[in-house]
Amino acid sequence: MLLVITYSRPARQTLRNVCTSYENCVVRRFGRAVLFRSTELGAFLALRLQEKHGSDVQIERTTPLNEFRDVPKSVRNAANEYENREHPSTPYDKFAIGTTHPSPTAMRDEEL
Repeated sequence: MLLVITYSRPARQTLRNVCTSYENCVVRRFGRAVLFRSTELGAFLALRLQEKHGSDVQIERTTPLNEFRDVPKSVRNAANEYENREHPSTPYDKFAIGTTHPSPTAMRDEEL
């Protein structure tokens, strides 16, 4: 998919107009951002916005996250066990102390 983010009022207005005219190309709208289908039409619409509004339009290509391929098992287990913790008000950094779960500091700088 193509993520298009707008940073000015005129660019947002054009984005709204494009989304209204090409609803079939829109996967999801987020106000000032939109996900276009990864098609030539989606690329055309995104590039057209960028051509018209320059740096007020950012275009990124997204790829789905495959948690089993991209995320270490220790992180998946930590997320699962943290969401099923006994005390819902316990912050993660305290939850992880004394366990084999990675600390927030350790995860912060690790690239996927």
